[in-house]
This record gives sequence, structure tokens and C-alpha cells, in this order.
Amino acid sequence: MNEASDGTRINKYFTQVGYCSRRAADKLIDQGAVKINGVVPVQGTKVMPGDVVTVNGISVTKNEENPPVYIALNKPVGIVCTTDTKREKDNIIDYIDYPTRIFPVGRLDKMSEGLILLTDDGSIVNHILRERNGHEKEYIVTLNRPFEAEFIETMATGVSILDTFTRPCRVTRMSSDQFKIVLVQGLNRQIRRMCEALGHRVIRLKRIRIMTLELDTAPGKWRTLTDKEVSRLRGN
Repeated sequence: MNEASDGTRINKYFTQVGYCSRRAADKLIDQGAVKINGVVPVQGTKVMPGDVVTVNGISVTKNEENPPVYIALNKPVGIVCTTDTKREKDNIIDYIDYPTRIFPVGRLDKMSEGLILLTDDGSIVNHILRERNGHEKEYIVTLNRPFEAEFIETMATGVSILDTFTRPCRVTRMSSDQFKIVLVQGLNRQIRRMCEALGHRVIRLKRIRIMTLELDTAPGKWRTLTDKEVSRLRGN
């Protein structure tokens, strides 16, 4: 039986229509903001052909007229990567002020800066964020004090945080208190936690690359991606 006739899980439906990511959809469902044919669903409920899905009373359907939007933003410090415009005044959506609905792909914490993608295409989100795909993200990190060679070696080998060991990664010294790191993992506040576990504090964290896409805009500025860049992100 194909998915169309068997239904689509509600969180996946939101990514397919380009409304938000699965994680954001799960939050909306938990908050009771989502209804299917007027009924509040539970996690895992399937949307069947012909069903009417709403968020806070507003219908959620796919916009077939406009092509997908892909934006690369150089996020400044102080902006929060959330679509919750009501509870977070410094949210990334109001900051971008794009005329149609978009959402961030993954996140950078409030005090971090650099490259982040925003889109209305839910299909590309899971491809980029899925950890098993091993997609690289590169950062420049400045610490509160100089570090020894042992710090680099330990960071690259693996650090115990969040009841697990981080995966091996590439770490390169840039100066006495600054280094580059390339991750294929996305644990919560991973770099900050790794450094704290080794007795250092991050005072500046900047993402400069996501997969093949490099940061090339001024702080606070954004641009749309080219078709070639989107194709590369998709692995085509």
C-alpha cells in the first residue's frame, strides 16, 4: 500500500507541505495547536487524503505556486533559532522578516554566530540533519585562555558529555586560544560542553560551513542559495 492511501504521519506531513521541521511539528502537536478535521491528534496520528489540518485554526496546505525558498544567514549573537515568535522576542523569524513562512534548519544557540540555513522545504531538513549521513559542519572557536596540545588531541579523539563520548572529529589550532573544529555530530551545545569538560570556556563560537556551503555574507546579512548550491546540499 502506498503512503498516499495509507496516510502520512502528522509530523512528516508538516515537512512535506513546507510548514516546519518534524521537531517543531511535534512541539505544536504537544501544545494542542494542531487539529485534523477539528480533532486534536496525538503523536503518530496519520493524515489521510482529504483531511483538513490546521494550526491555531489556520489551514495548513502546500503552496504549489511558489518554488521552495533556501536562505543562508550569517546569524548574529543574540538571535534565537526558533519559530516561536510569541514567546521569544529575539527569534530568527522576525529577524529575517521574510514575506513567506520559513524555518531554520537545525540551530545555533543564542550566543553563537555564523552560518544557518532557513527554508520552507521540509524534505531537505531531514537530509541535512540526519546524523547517520555524516554531514560536516565547521566552526571557529575562541576560548577564555590558551590551551595545550593535549586539549586538541582529546577534542579530536572524543570527550565524555551527556552520558556519551563524542565522535572523533578534526581539530586544528589557529592560535594560542583559538581552533577550528569539524563535526559530523549534533549534540546539544556540543562544542561548549566539550570545552567545559576539559576546563575551558568558549567566549566566541562561529559556524563557517555546512557541508559544501561556506559562510560568505557579512554578520546579520543573508542571501538566497543558488540552484547549484541546493543540489550539492541534496548530494546530487
